[in-house]
Amino acid sequence: MSQSLAPAAAPGSQAGAGDEPASQKGRLKPALIFGALGVVYGDIGTSPLYAFKEAVKAATAGGAAVPAAATGAVSLILWALILIVSLKYAVLILRADNKGEGGIVAMLALLGARQARHGTWKAALLVVGLIGAALLYGDGAITPAISVLSAIEGLKVDAPALGHFVVPITIAILVALFSVQHKGVAAIGRVFGPVMLLWFVVLAALGIGGILHKPEILAAVNPLRAVDFMLHAGWHVSFAMLGAAFLAVTGGEAMYADLGHFGAMPIRAAWFVLVLPALVLNYFGQGALLLASPDAIENPFFQLCPDWGHYPLIALATLATIIASQAMISGVFSLTQQSVQLGFLPAMRIVQTAKEERGQIYVPMVNWLLAAATLIAVVMFGSSDALAGAYGIAVSMLMGITTLLAALIALRWGYNPILVFAVNGLFLAIDAVFFAANSVKILEGGWFPLVLAGLVALMMLTWKKGNELVEEARVALRLPEDAFLAGLQHRELLRLPGTAAFLSAAEHGIPLHLSRFVERNRALMERILIITALYEETPTVPAEQRAHVTILAPDFYRVILRYGFMEEASIPEGLACAVASRHLPAHVIEDMTVFVGHETIIPRSDKRGMAPWRENLFAFMQRNAERTGAFFGVPTRQVVEVGTEIEI
Repeated sequence: MSQSLAPAAAPGSQAGAGDEPASQKGRLKPALIFGALGVVYGDIGTSPLYAFKEAVKAATAGGAAVPAAATGAVSLILWALILIVSLKYAVLILRADNKGEGGIVAMLALLGARQARHGTWKAALLVVGLIGAALLYGDGAITPAISVLSAIEGLKVDAPALGHFVVPITIAILVALFSVQHKGVAAIGRVFGPVMLLWFVVLAALGIGGILHKPEILAAVNPLRAVDFMLHAGWHVSFAMLGAAFLAVTGGEAMYADLGHFGAMPIRAAWFVLVLPALVLNYFGQGALLLASPDAIENPFFQLCPDWGHYPLIALATLATIIASQAMISGVFSLTQQSVQLGFLPAMRIVQTAKEERGQIYVPMVNWLLAAATLIAVVMFGSSDALAGAYGIAVSMLMGITTLLAALIALRWGYNPILVFAVNGLFLAIDAVFFAANSVKILEGGWFPLVLAGLVALMMLTWKKGNELVEEARVALRLPEDAFLAGLQHRELLRLPGTAAFLSAAEHGIPLHLSRFVERNRALMERILIITALYEETPTVPAEQRAHVTILAPDFYRVILRYGFMEEASIPEGLACAVASRHLPAHVIEDMTVFVGHETIIPRSDKRGMAPWRENLFAFMQRNAERTGAFFGVPTRQVVEVGTEIEI
């Protein structure tokens, strides 16, 4: 299956996994393990700053005693990390790769949902998948806000008077972070791994110190301690603690989303060897601290540290949360540009910030929209405690969607249906419990990421449906090749020197702007190319399979260029591949002018399509989409636009 993108939906550069073959990504290279520490585990690695504290506070607010709540919360978090992150993601979900790539987009490609016909179960699956992708945007706005806030709040442990400066300092850090995105993160990215290695070592050391002080907390290893606490605390308290404890596993989905960058083996090695032990030790240490000093509940993480180490720990925590935020921002950039590639979002300006690394990109519009949403969250909620109510619900929905899609992929790959239903059914039940627990926080702030996700999902679905309507209109207007070529025999045309390349959204028929050019100018270039870029449901396409050339008439060629959804589409590169494979004579691409159709969408109330407001939204998005030529790497001096009006 392949996806043809119309000129209005042309892609930009891709944040892929680099040039290393997928077969090599699974090898246990130290550089990959270090990279995974900073990129994959930045979010979940900073959750000890707030997750345990919020879980205990949620329980004690319902009347539970601090020691009992601490033991129950530690046990609950431990087994959530084991079941959700270790078993579900590290062991099972990482197997659902699309030639080494992971994430919601890769899952949709594996299931062939992008070409689903309206009204089929695959069409419904596509909607569910796009909602899952949209949820990452909501998560992307909350993660930087709660992470940096929770680190800066460490100032209040030694200097409560500085509490008024927490929000301004957080805003300053986040503004600086979003402001430097255009420079790329290649340089600072090299220190992500070492800094996060130090962070996890410190987490483990602090936790061991707390456990040695009160080893009774080790009883929390028994999952019955969590079950017993929740059964006796009442469902209101249990649900509140479940929702807060879920914060400890948010970030686990990054293991699958970043699969293509590092490979399954390095991600698993980093998790089981370092990240999981460090997190578990720290949570147990915080629990031990509350057993010994229940009044430390306001900030057990920082109070685990000796007084002399508070300010260095705050500095390290701030740096770790900046790294976690950067990883989330980069992930949103990558998701955006994959969505553009596959026709789910309009073309946007995407800047490659490092020529040697395809994964280093910057999307200006998304950067500043995400910055605005994050800063609004900081100002609106004002503390990590308040933001905890907004955090988790989007991720719990996303995890449930991932489990569902993974089950369908396993069935498609021929796994035993009984085993698939048993295993994935168990994990889906766990996801449902956590979602139900988080859903009670909708009025406390959970609405915020859901509103953001809803807006993004609306844009995705509107853009995809609008492009389908536009293509239907094109098909009605587009001439077949035979009819067009026959018509040329009866016209007296002025033949101009050089080559004219017409970009087309379809594999068949004559592009509207080619027909319009001949009709209005009564002229044609000596050599004609009709070029179509198709996006396959695989991450990459080998260069030798890039171009397919068909000779329609003497000096009249149709060129189909194929790219994977993790690749950058480039007309010059594709034509060079066609020449190198001897499918296209070299002289054809000399003295070439590229003609691009610029379509103006006119919504019509008397035409059956989308609701009028959605048609107007699509028209607005189409007008503000990035120009096609730049996305396909065509030099500006070679591009000529031909306007066409299309009614939907």
